[in-house]
Amino acid sequence: MSKGRSAPRTRSLVRRLSAAALAAAVVAPMLASCSNGYEQGVLNIYAPADGFDYIKQFAQTCSDESGGRYKLQANVLPKGADDQRLQLARRLAGNDHTLDLMAMDVVWTAEFANAGWMVPVPEDTAAEIERTNLAGPVASAMWQRPDDPSKRLYATPLWTNTQLLWYRPDLSKEMLGTRKAPTTWDRMLAETQIIRKQGGPSWIMVQAKQYEGLMVWFNSLLASAGGSVLDPNDPSKVTLNDTPAHRASTLKALQVMKAVATAPGHDPSITQSDEGTARLGMETGKAAFEINWPFVWASARTNGATGDVAFLQDVLAPYKDMLTDEENPPTDAQLAPINVKMRKRFDFALFPGVFPDKPAKSTLGGLNLAVASTSQQPELAAEAAKCMTGEQAQKVYAISGGTPPTIEAIYDDKDFKLAYPMGDDIRTQLEADHAAIRPASPQYQAISTLVTATLAPVGAWDPAQMVDDLADQVQKAIDGEGIIP
Repeated sequence: MSKGRSAPRTRSLVRRLSAAALAAAVVAPMLASCSNGYEQGVLNIYAPADGFDYIKQFAQTCSDESGGRYKLQANVLPKGADDQRLQLARRLAGNDHTLDLMAMDVVWTAEFANAGWMVPVPEDTAAEIERTNLAGPVASAMWQRPDDPSKRLYATPLWTNTQLLWYRPDLSKEMLGTRKAPTTWDRMLAETQIIRKQGGPSWIMVQAKQYEGLMVWFNSLLASAGGSVLDPNDPSKVTLNDTPAHRASTLKALQVMKAVATAPGHDPSITQSDEGTARLGMETGKAAFEINWPFVWASARTNGATGDVAFLQDVLAPYKDMLTDEENPPTDAQLAPINVKMRKRFDFALFPGVFPDKPAKSTLGGLNLAVASTSQQPELAAEAAKCMTGEQAQKVYAISGGTPPTIEAIYDDKDFKLAYPMGDDIRTQLEADHAAIRPASPQYQAISTLVTATLAPVGAWDPAQMVDDLADQVQKAIDGEGIIP
């Protein structure tokens, strides 16, 4: 998941159906388009529209390298994550034997595993994945079903993502006397007020409208404050207010959100902000700081070259022809010296922390690849999954497709380093101490829907009361009283 996942939902409550019941209720119209036959040696992989071209490209590579053992056919899923999930659920509930491999949002693992729709990763392969992949992405693919003795890997990390802090070191030097980025939210808030009083831009760009981006922001702050929505060892237990320490963590996260949303000189449209508006707020010079995914780097570089980013115009104007040539785009080696110059005006840093003495944690996005329980060729599908998620494949997805890899060794690769000037920071945030995983639960869709509906409009509430309101809503989701996703 490179950016936000779902559109705003209504707040009316109806009893939530389980994944299987939901799929059964809607599967009938889909059955006509789901073939129940399969062809030996032919494996169908379903992947989202974003990044699909690279999945298709490497599916051919894996097919060629298999020596004729299998042929991978790539099938595109809808662009929206909710629509992707619904189509996969329909096919799985309809026992579609042509569904072999599925690229899944990192938040679906628990739901699909509990429904019996995923084949666990073979133990020897799982051990290799855990050894070679970064801890954060691996954790997003782990789950313990009621019949599992312990957590196990149900999917293989395909690619990942993490949010960074983006800022203007030239502005910071001029108005704050330093080029260093703030390391905590409280410090960032204080710095924006110093900048504002000198007539500079004071917006802090975040994702705060009623959608998945708001869940990501809250979860990052909560994890950074030392809290969690659910007990990671007991997903039926809500941990937002069950102990004084947990309540304090939740309260601090909410206090930060309210402070950002109500600070003097804040973004006046913050309750409707998403990844796109955050990018624009920074590029138009209205913001001092921005929380966003790494896609904003290439955007600022291209738009700066065309003159649409005033604070980058003089730096990038000499490279306009190169940077805007769509037929002959510059190589990563050609971009490297331009990136160095850009960083003097537009730079990145680790996600800010909530407390100076606690590590900051940023919520992960991305996709995992799973073998569907409907596959009539699960062993062959598992072999293909290893190829589709291996180091060679992930380099293609990362360098050509712009999706950060999960395999740690790639972060030391010279080609990757040229393409990702922020690669070291991304790797740090994917490690166990800095990666925040969204609540692992079969009811995640309902949890997210109710949390974001309760938090919206962001900041228009009392943080102390909101602690209990959120806990009540999450408990409703766990008890099956949430909104149907």
